[in-house]
Amino acid sequence: MKKKQLTPEQSEALLKVLQSRFEKNMNRHKGLKWEKIQAKLDASPEKLWSLYQMEETEGEPDVIDYNKKTDEYIFCDCSPESPKRRSLCYDYQAWQSRKANKPEGNAIDKASEMGIEILTEEQYRRLQELGKFDQKTSSWVQTPASVRELGGALFCDRRYNTVFLYHNGADSYYAARGFRGMLKV
Repeated sequence: MKKKQLTPEQSEALLKVLQSRFEKNMNRHKGLKWEKIQAKLDASPEKLWSLYQMEETEGEPDVIDYNKKTDEYIFCDCSPESPKRRSLCYDYQAWQSRKANKPEGNAIDKASEMGIEILTEEQYRRLQELGKFDQKTSSWVQTPASVRELGGALFCDRRYNTVFLYHNGADSYYAARGFRGMLKV
């Protein structure tokens, strides 16, 4: 099993990237202070490891919200296009059902391996209020069991300055479709 911990050098470099992105995009997190976020990250090396995975796949994670009730900062992939974790079926069941041309994996398991969650449709729409994302790509979103049981899965994108929700077979995969993740710290 892979150790989910960064070296001190990796941690320091990642924290610098995250702080720089945080300071450049204050519109995403008005009123929040980096020092408090960094203190939470310093106390949670496994969460920092997950953010590193998001960064390594070009997700450009950034803070997009703060939950006062749970005292959690919400990080989300904020890359302009779907991160470089694409060409994935929706979940393991869909991947397993493919007889030919299986992709390397599936979005649900990849997110779990990274220690993050795939966005819900509501979270995806909230992200789109902070900028324009997925104008050339699309991202799988969490799919209700009623849709998934029938073989389908949902994805979203932004076209014509509008966020669209679509469906596809869960076993489908495309070079321009990935997933956006969220992490609570």
